Amino acid sequence: MNLTLCYAPQTCATVPFITLTEAGADFEVMNLNSRSGQLRSPEFLKLNPKHKVPVLIIDGEALTENLAIQVWIARRYPAARLLPQDPMQEIKAISLMSFFGSGIHPHLTPNARPENYCDLPGSAENVKKVGNKLLFEDFAVVENLLQGREWFFDHFTAPDAYFFWCFRRAISFKLDLSQFKNCHAHLERMQHRASAQKLAAHEKRVMEEFSRSNG
Repeated sequence: MNLTLCYAPQTCATVPFITLTEAGADFEVMNLNSRSGQLRSPEFLKLNPKHKVPVLIIDGEALTENLAIQVWIARRYPAARLLPQDPMQEIKAISLMSFFGSGIHPHLTPNARPENYCDLPGSAENVKKVGNKLLFEDFAVVENLLQGREWFFDHFTAPDAYFFWCFRRAISFKLDLSQFKNCHAHLERMQHRASAQKLAAHEKRVMEEFSRSNG
């Protein structure tokens, strides 16, 4: 089986990079610069007309949407236990990732692209303020879920990789997240995993390459 992950630094393509690594999958990485217009190139739009990463190319067939990709990886590599084995717990894990993707992710985006929400002159800070109010409400939910726990379930699962990206991305916007102590502790645990360290090294290398090419 040939696997290629379409990846861009700091995006939610971080999530399948980590889960594929956790699964021990043999995969190639197609590094894309999301700031250079590459995601709207004719070549990439053939893979994903939604012009977004991640895309997982499986024997030449493109699979889009992070939630679907996580479920595919978990089913293809069951020994990695990326989803709980109990059917109800498995559904709860999928529900949690849906919340991360459809709840938290859209509330992060105003920090990076406020103009996507309102293009009136001088509106950027208000857009960020409203988005971050909702974001902090989301993190409060997760803070409670992680109370007294190392991971969201009895062991590391795909939702842990997904939330790692969410919280790490929020930190990159220099938000004051000090109140979310359980979320910070979860981030630190994730940073000690070999998969997250591999991701961080890859991301650093790719961002340096993009910086040199833009310079």
